[in-house]
Amino acid sequence: MVIASCLPMSINMVHVLTDASGGDDPLAVINAAAGNMIGVFLSLILGYVGMTGDTQVTDVFYKSTLKVLLPVVVGRIVQKTMPKFIALFNKYKEYVKKAQEYALVFIVYTVFCKTFSKDGVSLFGEIFLMIAFVFLFLISVMTAAWFTMRLLFRDCCLEIPVNQRRL
Repeated sequence: MVIASCLPMSINMVHVLTDASGGDDPLAVINAAAGNMIGVFLSLILGYVGMTGDTQVTDVFYKSTLKVLLPVVVGRIVQKTMPKFIALFNKYKEYVKKAQEYALVFIVYTVFCKTFSKDGVSLFGEIFLMIAFVFLFLISVMTAAWFTMRLLFRDCCLEIPVNQRRL
Protein backbone atom coordinates (compact mmCIF):
# COMPACT_ATOMS: atom_id res chain seq x y z
CA MET A 1 0.00 0.00 0.00
CA VAL A 2 2.86 2.36 0.79
CA ILE A 3 4.54 1.72 -2.55
CA ALA A 4 1.24 2.10 -4.41
CA SER A 5 0.81 5.54 -2.85
CA CYS A 6 4.04 6.61 -4.57
CA LEU A 7 2.84 5.67 -8.06
CA PRO A 8 2.34 8.47 -10.58
CA MET A 9 -0.86 10.44 -10.87
CA SER A 10 -2.40 11.19 -14.22
CA ILE A 11 -1.94 14.90 -14.83
CA ASN A 12 -5.05 14.91 -17.04
CA MET A 13 -7.10 13.45 -14.19
CA VAL A 14 -5.66 15.96 -11.73
CA HIS A 15 -6.58 18.79 -14.08
CA VAL A 16 -10.13 17.52 -14.66
CA LEU A 17 -10.85 16.92 -10.97
CA THR A 18 -9.34 20.24 -9.88
CA ASP A 19 -11.26 22.12 -12.54
CA ALA A 20 -14.51 20.37 -11.58
CA SER A 21 -14.05 21.28 -7.92
CA GLY A 22 -13.09 24.89 -8.65
CA GLY A 23 -9.49 24.51 -7.48
CA ASP A 24 -6.26 26.11 -8.64
CA ASP A 25 -5.33 24.32 -11.90
CA PRO A 26 -1.68 25.45 -12.23
CA LEU A 27 -0.93 24.49 -8.64
CA ALA A 28 -2.56 21.08 -9.10
CA VAL A 29 -0.53 20.35 -12.24
CA ILE A 30 2.71 21.41 -10.52
CA ASN A 31 1.81 19.24 -7.53
CA ALA A 32 1.10 16.24 -9.78
CA ALA A 33 4.32 16.67 -11.76
CA ALA A 34 6.44 17.09 -8.63
CA GLY A 35 4.71 14.14 -6.99
CA ASN A 36 5.41 11.98 -10.03
CA MET A 37 9.10 12.92 -10.04
CA ILE A 38 9.47 12.29 -6.30
CA GLY A 39 7.41 9.10 -6.51
CA VAL A 40 9.81 7.50 -8.98
CA PHE A 41 12.66 7.63 -6.49
CA LEU A 42 10.57 7.25 -3.33
CA SER A 43 8.99 4.02 -4.60
CA LEU A 44 12.48 2.64 -5.25
CA ILE A 45 13.59 3.51 -1.72
CA LEU A 46 10.46 2.04 -0.14
CA GLY A 47 10.75 -1.05 -2.31
CA TYR A 48 14.24 -1.79 -1.03
CA VAL A 49 13.64 -1.12 2.67
CA GLY A 50 14.13 -4.38 4.51
CA MET A 51 14.70 -6.37 1.31
CA THR A 52 17.61 -8.63 0.64
CA GLY A 53 18.71 -9.81 -2.76
CA ASP A 54 21.22 -9.59 -5.57
CA THR A 55 20.03 -6.23 -6.92
CA GLN A 56 22.44 -3.32 -6.64
CA VAL A 57 20.51 -0.31 -5.33
CA THR A 58 23.02 2.16 -6.78
CA ASP A 59 22.65 0.58 -10.22
CA VAL A 60 18.86 0.90 -10.03
CA PHE A 61 19.09 4.56 -8.98
CA TYR A 62 21.61 5.26 -11.76
CA LYS A 63 19.34 3.72 -14.41
CA SER A 64 16.30 5.52 -13.02
CA THR A 65 18.15 8.82 -13.07
CA LEU A 66 19.15 8.27 -16.70
CA LYS A 67 15.62 7.35 -17.72
CA VAL A 68 13.68 9.95 -15.71
CA LEU A 69 15.75 12.86 -14.48
CA LEU A 70 18.12 13.29 -17.42
CA PRO A 71 15.35 13.76 -20.06
CA VAL A 72 13.64 16.33 -17.84
CA VAL A 73 16.86 18.31 -17.35
CA VAL A 74 17.76 18.14 -21.06
CA GLY A 75 14.23 19.26 -21.97
CA ARG A 76 14.46 22.26 -19.65
CA ILE A 77 17.86 23.22 -21.09
CA VAL A 78 16.50 22.97 -24.65
CA GLN A 79 13.50 25.13 -23.73
CA LYS A 80 15.70 27.86 -22.28
CA THR A 81 18.54 27.89 -24.81
CA MET A 82 17.04 27.00 -28.21
CA PRO A 83 14.18 29.32 -29.19
CA LYS A 84 14.29 28.20 -32.85
CA PHE A 85 13.69 24.62 -31.76
CA ILE A 86 10.74 25.72 -29.65
CA ALA A 87 9.31 27.67 -32.62
CA LEU A 88 9.67 24.56 -34.79
CA PHE A 89 8.00 22.49 -32.07
CA ASN A 90 5.09 24.93 -31.83
CA LYS A 91 4.70 24.93 -35.62
CA TYR A 92 4.31 21.12 -35.74
CA LYS A 93 2.69 20.69 -32.34
CA GLU A 94 -0.09 18.33 -33.46
CA TYR A 95 2.40 16.00 -35.17
CA VAL A 96 4.65 16.00 -32.12
CA LYS A 97 1.65 15.22 -29.93
CA LYS A 98 0.76 12.23 -32.12
CA ALA A 99 4.38 11.05 -31.99
CA GLN A 100 4.29 11.29 -28.18
CA GLU A 101 1.10 9.22 -28.07
CA TYR A 102 2.59 6.55 -30.33
CA ALA A 103 5.78 6.50 -28.27
CA LEU A 104 3.74 5.99 -25.10
CA VAL A 105 1.79 3.14 -26.70
CA PHE A 106 5.10 1.60 -27.81
CA ILE A 107 6.52 1.85 -24.27
CA VAL A 108 3.45 0.22 -22.74
CA TYR A 109 3.55 -2.51 -25.39
CA THR A 110 7.22 -3.29 -24.79
CA VAL A 111 6.73 -3.40 -21.02
CA PHE A 112 3.78 -5.75 -21.52
CA CYS A 113 5.84 -7.97 -23.83
CA LYS A 114 8.79 -8.06 -21.43
CA THR A 115 6.47 -8.94 -18.56
CA PHE A 116 5.09 -11.96 -20.38
CA SER A 117 8.25 -12.97 -22.26
CA LYS A 118 9.49 -16.55 -22.41
CA ASP A 119 11.57 -16.00 -19.26
CA GLY A 120 8.35 -15.52 -17.29
CA VAL A 121 6.09 -18.31 -16.11
CA SER A 122 2.94 -17.14 -17.90
CA LEU A 123 1.75 -18.93 -20.99
CA PHE A 124 -0.21 -17.46 -23.89
CA GLY A 125 -3.49 -19.00 -22.73
CA GLU A 126 -2.96 -17.79 -19.17
CA ILE A 127 -2.63 -14.21 -20.39
CA PHE A 128 -5.98 -14.35 -22.19
CA LEU A 129 -7.54 -16.10 -19.20
CA MET A 130 -6.34 -13.23 -17.01
CA ILE A 131 -7.78 -10.68 -19.45
CA ALA A 132 -11.11 -12.54 -19.47
CA PHE A 133 -11.27 -12.63 -15.67
CA VAL A 134 -10.49 -8.92 -15.40
CA PHE A 135 -13.15 -8.17 -18.03
CA LEU A 136 -15.75 -10.29 -16.23
CA PHE A 137 -14.85 -8.69 -12.91
CA LEU A 138 -15.28 -5.18 -14.36
CA ILE A 139 -18.62 -6.11 -15.95
CA SER A 140 -19.88 -7.58 -12.67
CA VAL A 141 -18.81 -4.52 -10.67
CA MET A 142 -20.45 -2.18 -13.19
CA THR A 143 -23.65 -4.24 -13.12
CA ALA A 144 -23.68 -4.23 -9.32
CA ALA A 145 -23.14 -0.46 -9.32
CA TRP A 146 -26.05 0.10 -11.72
CA PHE A 147 -28.39 -2.11 -9.69
CA THR A 148 -27.31 -0.42 -6.45
CA MET A 149 -27.87 2.99 -7.97
CA ARG A 150 -31.30 1.93 -9.23
CA LEU A 151 -32.14 0.56 -5.77
CA LEU A 152 -30.95 3.61 -3.82
CA PHE A 153 -32.23 6.26 -6.20
CA ARG A 154 -35.46 4.62 -7.25
CA ASP A 155 -37.49 7.83 -7.05
CA CYS A 156 -35.03 9.99 -8.99
CA CYS A 157 -35.06 10.46 -12.70
CA LEU A 158 -31.80 9.10 -14.10
CA GLU A 159 -32.17 10.75 -17.48
CA ILE A 160 -31.54 14.42 -18.15
CA PRO A 161 -34.35 16.04 -20.16
CA VAL A 162 -33.32 16.98 -23.70
CA ASN A 163 -33.91 20.70 -23.16
CA GLN A 164 -31.55 20.74 -20.11
CA ARG A 165 -28.58 18.94 -21.66
CA ARG A 166 -25.36 20.89 -22.09
CA LEU A 167 -23.52 20.42 -25.37
